[in-house]
Amino acid sequence: MPHLILASGSPWRRQLLDRLGIPYAWESPDIDETPRPGEAPEALVHRLALTKAERLAERFPAHLIVGSDQVALFDGEILGKPGDAARARANLARFSGQRVRFLTGLALLDTAHGRHRVCHETYDVVFRQLSEDEITRYVEREQPLDSAGSFRMEGLGIALFEKLEGDDPNTLIGLPLIRLCKMLREAGLDPLGPQA
Repeated sequence: MPHLILASGSPWRRQLLDRLGIPYAWESPDIDETPRPGEAPEALVHRLALTKAERLAERFPAHLIVGSDQVALFDGEILGKPGDAARARANLARFSGQRVRFLTGLALLDTAHGRHRVCHETYDVVFRQLSEDEITRYVEREQPLDSAGSFRMEGLGIALFEKLEGDDPNTLIGLPLIRLCKMLREAGLDPLGPQA
């Protein structure tokens, strides 16, 4: 059993973690992602990322568990996954020509020592002006119903944008690798260290 566990069922997060070349296992935690009344976006992504990691702690008592969660922020509103095509189209119509901020929470839980680190990264997307037909075709082709913001950066979603702004483009896909590498090094697992 690898020492590193990814608390996610997302194939996109697995593809990102694969890039580090560290052996890991993954499991999808089942948690309630509903925001609490009055919960700030930063607090929400911190809580959900850590909750995902903690959900697996009992099964993996001597591991490093990575949890991550993402929300989109637009016009003061927290947006999660659209869930259906109508909501995805409505979101993209609202985003046309606008800036949307994404917050990605990241948690690293060290179950062997009972310690954890939690942070978040931000990434901004500026959408180009989108026609109704473009939005409809995009949603039909990519089906981004399980993606915060109603698009997939790792796919055809790139065609929706005018500009991307942030420190780590992996943040937008859902796993901030630059920050994760730092957290792993601090926990004693260096991605550039000797591999077992």
